[in-house]
Amino acid sequence: MRKLFLAAMVLLCCFIGQAQSKQYTLSGYITDAGSGEKLINANVYEAEQLRGTVSNVYGFYSLTLPAGQYTIIYSYVGFKAITKTVNLTADVQLNVNLNYAEAIEEVTVVGGAVTHKQTDSQMSKETISMEAIERLPAFMGEADVMKTLQLMPGVQSGSEASSGLYVRGGGPDQNLMLLDGVPVYNASHLFGFFSVFNTDAVKNVSLYKGGFPARFGGRLSSVVDIRMKEGNEKEFHGGAQIGLISSRFFVEGPIVKDRTAFHVSARRTYIDLIARPFMNQEETNGYFFYDTNVKVNHKFSDKSRVYLSAYAGRDKAYNKYDDSYSYEGSSSKSEYDSKLFWGNITTALRWNYIFNNKLFANTTLTFSDYRFNVSDHSKSYENGIKEQDTFYEYRSGIEDWSAKIEFDWYPTPRHQIKFGSAYIYHTFKPGIEVIKDNSEGSDIEHRTIGNNNTYGHEMNVYIEDDFELTGRLKANLGLHASAFNVEDTWYTSLEPRASLRYLASDQITLKAAYSKMQQYLHLLSNSTIGLPTDLWLPVTKRVKPQVSHQYAIGAVYGGLKNIDVSLEGFYKEMDNLIEYKEGASFIGSSRGWEEQVEIGQGKAYGVELMLKKDVGNTTGWVGYTWSKTERQFDNLNFSEWFPARYDRRHDASIVLSHKINDKIDIGTTWVFGTGNAITLPTYEIERIDGGSDYNPTVKYYEHRNNYRMPNYHRMDVGINFHKQKKRGVRTWNISVYNVYNRKNPFFIYTGHNDGGQKVLKQVSLFPILPSITYSYKF
Repeated sequence: MRKLFLAAMVLLCCFIGQAQSKQYTLSGYITDAGSGEKLINANVYEAEQLRGTVSNVYGFYSLTLPAGQYTIIYSYVGFKAITKTVNLTADVQLNVNLNYAEAIEEVTVVGGAVTHKQTDSQMSKETISMEAIERLPAFMGEADVMKTLQLMPGVQSGSEASSGLYVRGGGPDQNLMLLDGVPVYNASHLFGFFSVFNTDAVKNVSLYKGGFPARFGGRLSSVVDIRMKEGNEKEFHGGAQIGLISSRFFVEGPIVKDRTAFHVSARRTYIDLIARPFMNQEETNGYFFYDTNVKVNHKFSDKSRVYLSAYAGRDKAYNKYDDSYSYEGSSSKSEYDSKLFWGNITTALRWNYIFNNKLFANTTLTFSDYRFNVSDHSKSYENGIKEQDTFYEYRSGIEDWSAKIEFDWYPTPRHQIKFGSAYIYHTFKPGIEVIKDNSEGSDIEHRTIGNNNTYGHEMNVYIEDDFELTGRLKANLGLHASAFNVEDTWYTSLEPRASLRYLASDQITLKAAYSKMQQYLHLLSNSTIGLPTDLWLPVTKRVKPQVSHQYAIGAVYGGLKNIDVSLEGFYKEMDNLIEYKEGASFIGSSRGWEEQVEIGQGKAYGVELMLKKDVGNTTGWVGYTWSKTERQFDNLNFSEWFPARYDRRHDASIVLSHKINDKIDIGTTWVFGTGNAITLPTYEIERIDGGSDYNPTVKYYEHRNNYRMPNYHRMDVGINFHKQKKRGVRTWNISVYNVYNRKNPFFIYTGHNDGGQKVLKQVSLFPILPSITYSYKF
């Protein structure tokens, strides 16, 4: 009897304990009240003990709390925070709409609360609003996502006005560019001067420089996660912009109000159209680029929603020339047609489904295609008879089909778990040269040089848990496992990820992170400005995957009103990097690409400081980076370490925008960077045999990248004039690039002065450059 009584008491205590600790879940979507767009990383906090969460990339949130009545605060930068009183006696689904703040007021920290950057376990991440991008000075009138990212600490541009990214010592191939979750392999227009991301179509931009969450993989240095606008579910809106070199427009609205919406935007340059009337009839040449973004989403229910998004863009340069003449009864005619084009197509079909208030699923099918093509076709006729007909074409590209499924699981307030898997089918087109000669007497009818298509299979699974160990200590631990199969060769990788956050005080947060990354793709490049001739190639039996190990430690200080101060140090090791052998080039060679590259290693380390202010009439940031980046190859530079081309000891930026009133706002940027490293001969000796006109001397090079270009610095200023019209807002933007006309070096070469002595000469690309654009939004 005593045993039965004790057992009953234990069960009763367990039941009472369970009842006392009964928990319920508050979940739903956080949206923009004006458009119905989902808000990414919106804050959800319980006011008394500051227990909370953030919405995911689709606006969904889930917060589990003990039974009781709570005051819940919903907030998002640029929107008015709202407070809801919730009585949790059962699970509650609560969708919340936030209204845009016409004037972003200074935020007062309530109850000792710290900023999201302090509470988040993620480090080395930056998020930029589209409002901030559009307020800054625009190069040639084109606001650009990538150029704004270059202003962040730890991020560098490749060259003057280039939109390329070099993050913490990495190369351009080591950046994972995601547009709605789809990789974009060439993110440049106009040979790198503009990016393919039209700001009219972009909703949110996040940059990860390190401490990578386990859900990301496949690149070594950074992840740029860009999400497209979904479309306005409430009413129709649109706009157009006319600039010096391009125009663009967008339109969005409901197909079925509050259920189905669309967004369409497009952009095109028109230098070729303006110049065409001034060309002679015999010659036509020009250049243009265009891109188009389309997105449609449909809500089946509060639990189920489907999205279809697509991007298409192309650059094209062309030259067509006809020449004919007659003399003493004879006639001659020549025709020449040259074309260069490259472009991307991406498509994503996505289905969101909420299994329950703690489990969110996202299933995605994607397609990505990048192609490059250059061709020359020439013909000649004598007295109407074709004598010469030759055709040359070079083409390359990469094509991906992918399927993935991802889950967000919120089991308790202390745990946010993400897990999923993906499969990618790659088709590599590593460069084909086609030569045809149909000239009279020619024995070359058709010749093809280059590698055949290569097919690869890439798979990955991941799991990560963002959880609180104590009230002050939070961690994100994860594992990314991947495999790659190409030409009967398998590579596998286990990549641990770990981030820690410790609240040392209400103002100071300490962070640390480690991440291993593995990359199965290589970009073979012998250019310095990211030309589209660069080739994407897979790993092989000889060329192994690139691998990096990155360590980071840092602190965030929130004691200054509305200003986050962050300091980070990083160290990164990289293996299996590739670079052309001395004098090698892929184009025009019958040798395989593997025979023309060297395999080596790299390392990068540095310190980054950033002060950032996101709210108020004056916003912006100040960034500074001290870093060092080196490379080593056994058969290059006498096997010694040498500075990478974009190694910069010092890199600084000041980015400010100020709203004077509702009609005028002004933005300015100033950047400074140590000059790029280049290779120049230490001395030259005249050849004894006299040499030739092209090779009269013997040049001696002490080591690779032995010389520094002059330091780079520049200031840009832009001002926006807004006016409310009857049916919309008109804006004039006036921007000045390189305000004080700094002659920054684009490249340096050896020349002669007036006395015949050899000197170094500099070529600069852009002087002071004003631009003006007109836009109208309704």
